[in-house]
Amino acid sequence: MLVDDGGAGSASPCERSAVPAEHQIRGLGPIVLTVHDLARTQAVLTGVMNMRRVRDYAAHGAEIHVFEMGEGGPAAELHVIESKDLPEARQGAGGVHHVAFRTPNDEQYHGWARRLNELDIRNSGEIDRFYFRSLYFREPNGILFEIATDGPGFATDEPMECLAKNSRCRPSSSRAAPRSKPA
Repeated sequence: MLVDDGGAGSASPCERSAVPAEHQIRGLGPIVLTVHDLARTQAVLTGVMNMRRVRDYAAHGAEIHVFEMGEGGPAAELHVIESKDLPEARQGAGGVHHVAFRTPNDEQYHGWARRLNELDIRNSGEIDRFYFRSLYFREPNGILFEIATDGPGFATDEPMECLAKNSRCRPSSSRAAPRSKPA
């Protein structure tokens, strides 16, 4: 489904595309989560991740609760559906492994790690993924959340103009940082 956002929010058009920037897809979103217990997820979204519950709407026979992050806009929304008949999330076929949230720099990334530890939220500890840094934790309904930095970026080991032309794996010398708390 394509949604016309009226030009709201930021976009990063592809300069090498044959499609003019004003006609390109501006982004993906929103993320939709289906959870067993909305209150438990809402407590994490608002109390830990600083999101705001901005509206609710009905669609597809469900009540959908919209949470907004940062400056808001269509690409900064998380839509949550409560379904009491569902069990807690678990890894396996047919499921999404995790939901990633970006943080722009190392300072904020380290701040997120401190915040999770101060709130006694079990997490992976800081992990260096070579192209970016990650921090993982599960919200109370079992969905795995990742907070990841923008950098250092995928142009770390090849020129920007060569990105996406060949399949690459991160260097084997990249090692995960030790865990600060067991996951």
